[in-house]
Amino acid sequence: MSKILRSRAAFLYLGLSAAFLAGCASNTRVEPPAPVESRGTGTISGAGTGAAQGAGTGGVGSSAVTPVDTGRQADAAAGAGRVVYFDFDSFVVKDEYRSVVEAQARRLGADRKRRMIVEGHTDERGGREYNLALGQKRADAVVRSMVLLGAQDGQLEAVSFGKERPAAQGSDEAAWAKNRRAELKDR
Repeated sequence: MSKILRSRAAFLYLGLSAAFLAGCASNTRVEPPAPVESRGTGTISGAGTGAAQGAGTGGVGSSAVTPVDTGRQADAAAGAGRVVYFDFDSFVVKDEYRSVVEAQARRLGADRKRRMIVEGHTDERGGREYNLALGQKRADAVVRSMVLLGAQDGQLEAVSFGKERPAAQGSDEAAWAKNRRAELKDR
């Protein structure tokens, strides 16, 4: 082989090696599936001790939070049906909001040209980065549920606003409960 061909082969080899290593060094992470609330016992399966058990809260579980009326009846009366509320420090889609997720998934399944944005929100407690990550997990959990129910992944986009766009002002449990949500909006 001539000297020119050997240098070209070496150059090609180095280029392919660099491209391969760059692809291997990407920061993509595979998230574990969203935990699902068991219908029978009210316990959470697949959640471990982190997300639904009050991770980062000094061990205080989400069951210690007093339930608050989040205005679901008012939303249903107004025809909203596009808001899913969450427990404190959790991204589990609760059974009581399954009808909201199913109805929106059916709408998307019936019209494949329709698109939707799922916005994840949190209450004001916690740091900015933590709340952005939790809001994203909430939006992703709703998107995964809708895909399992017949919507196409390409029809949905999950975004997080963290604590930046509260639905209710205040620093009490009633306001916090209304701010821990995922909103489903047409695009």
